[in-house]
Amino acid sequence: MSKADEKVAREQRLATKLRENLKRRKGQARARAGATAGAATTSSGTDRDGKGS
Repeated sequence: MSKADEKVAREQRLATKLRENLKRRKGQARARAGATAGAATTSSGTDRDGKGS
């Protein structure tokens, strides 16, 4: 494998890892946003079963 081929392979490998990382981080951000939204609705003074405290 020539130096040019190695460079291309490395760039492809890094690009793939970058895309995977971006997808993972987006998923984490969505989960955090969903958890924050869920916490805001459940902190209205009622328990999870809907009864007041």
